[in-house]
Amino acid sequence: MTMRTTDDTEVIVTGVAPSRRRRQLRKTAESYAFLSPTMILLFVLMIVPIVMVIGYSFQDNVILNKSPEFVGIANYVEILSDPRFWKATGNTILFTVASVVAHLILGLGFAMMLNSPLLGRFSRSIFRALYILPWLFTVAVIAVLWRMLLAPNGVVNFLLNTDIEWLASPQLALGTIIFINIWAGYPFFMVSLLAGLQGVPAELHEAATVDGAGSVQRFWNVTIPQLRPIIVSLVLLDLIWTSQQFALIWMTTGGGPIDVTEVLSTFTYKLAFAKYDFSLAATSAVLVLLMSMVLAVFYVRHQKARD
Repeated sequence: MTMRTTDDTEVIVTGVAPSRRRRQLRKTAESYAFLSPTMILLFVLMIVPIVMVIGYSFQDNVILNKSPEFVGIANYVEILSDPRFWKATGNTILFTVASVVAHLILGLGFAMMLNSPLLGRFSRSIFRALYILPWLFTVAVIAVLWRMLLAPNGVVNFLLNTDIEWLASPQLALGTIIFINIWAGYPFFMVSLLAGLQGVPAELHEAATVDGAGSVQRFWNVTIPQLRPIIVSLVLLDLIWTSQQFALIWMTTGGGPIDVTEVLSTFTYKLAFAKYDFSLAATSAVLVLLMSMVLAVFYVRHQKARD
C-alpha cells in the first residue's frame, strides 16, 4: 500500500490488510475458545442424549435387549393407540392450563396490589415477603410440606373438622395437585409483572385520567397493553415448564390414585423404570419433546418480534 504526502515523498505501508484480517481471525478464534467448554457440555449432555433417545424410539426394547432391531414407527403406533397415554395427555393439558391461568390472575392481582399507592412502605414490604415465600422453597420441600398439611390428621383437616384424603381421593387428587402447583408458581408471575407495572410511565395514566377514563378503562387500555409483551412471554414459559412438571406430582401422588394424576412425565417415567420398556419410554419422551418444541417455537418467534 502506497501513501503520498504533501511534499511528494512516498511512505510505503505493507501488510495492513493481512494484519487486520489476522486480528479479526484471532478475535473470532478467542470468542469460540471461550464458548467451546459450554458448547461441548451442551453437545454431550443435550444433543447426544436427544439423538440417542430418538434412535431408541425406532427400535424394539433397547438396553434390555442385546441386539435391538429396527421396528420403524411401530412404537409410535403402540403409544398413540394406548388409552393411558391419552389420559395422561388430557391430565397434562388440564393441569397446565389451569395452573398457568391461575398463575397469571393471581400474579397480576398481587402485583397490582403491591404497586398500589394505597399501601404504605412497611405494609408493602410485609406483603411482598409473604407473597414471595412459596418461590423460596424447593419442589421437595413443597411436596413434603403439603403432604403433611393435607394428611388425614393434618392441619387442613383439623381446621375444616374433616378427615378427607385429599391426595388419595380419585375425585380430589388432581384438583389438589393443581392447587399446590398454583401456590408454588404464582410468585414468578407476581415479581415479573410487578417489575413491568413499575415500568409503565405515569404520564399514560395521567393522560387517560384527563380524558375521562376510569380505573377499569385505564387497566384495559393502558396497563394491559403495556404489560402484553411480558404476559405473553410469561405464559409461554410457564406452559413449557408446567407441561413438564414431574417432581411435584411424583413426590405427592406418584401419578395415582388409579392414574387420576398421571401426566406425560410420570407416564414416561413409569414406562422406563417400572415396566423397563425403554423403547416405549423413549417414544413417549420424543412426543413430549415435539410438543415442547411447538411451544418453544412460539416463544422464540415472540421474542424476535418483540426485539
